[in-house]
Amino acid sequence: MAEQSSMHSYLEWTKQRIDEMDATLASLEAKAGRMHADSKAKAEQFIADLTKRRDAFQSQVKAQAELGTSAWQSVKAQLEAQWNGFEAQLKSYFATVGEQVEQQQATFRDVAAAQVKTWREAIDKFHGEAAKLAARGSDIDAVLAQMKAQAAQADAQLQKLKQAGNESWTALSAALAESRKTFDRANQEAWDALRRATARKS
Repeated sequence: MAEQSSMHSYLEWTKQRIDEMDATLASLEAKAGRMHADSKAKAEQFIADLTKRRDAFQSQVKAQAELGTSAWQSVKAQLEAQWNGFEAQLKSYFATVGEQVEQQQATFRDVAAAQVKTWREAIDKFHGEAAKLAARGSDIDAVLAQMKAQAAQADAQLQKLKQAGNESWTALSAALAESRKTFDRANQEAWDALRRATARKS
């Protein structure tokens, strides 16, 4: 179960990032279709570059999916570097088209929605695994309640920024990063609690 718990944590980590990459690409593609020819060509090239980054990340995740936890631990640093490269390229793009606040806001809304969806799916998955293993109890219930509360808080903070409408991409990106960090921590804590509960039953 310890290995399975770690695998769930890694898989949720990678799923969240792939979901965010997909949301970013979909948002940028929607906007590119309405641009003038010169801007559209640049946007399409940028989207193609980001798509390559996403595909490389996804390929590496799929290649590691069949291997054990130790393989994930060794490749996580590489995946984090790829993720950071994706984010840096997006930040650079928004820095060069800074006047396009509408695009930044649209991308933020789409990525925030992807994060919220990932939170909900992770909570449902954790709840399902706990139920399958009959690992109910105060520890599991408390972790699940905490995870739900953190998800609601992250969603509220992201919603507040959506309403503001005039934040820079740096501020929006920082909010997404904070939500992502909270998700990673909550997800790890949840699977660790499930592992401990299962160990006590053994």
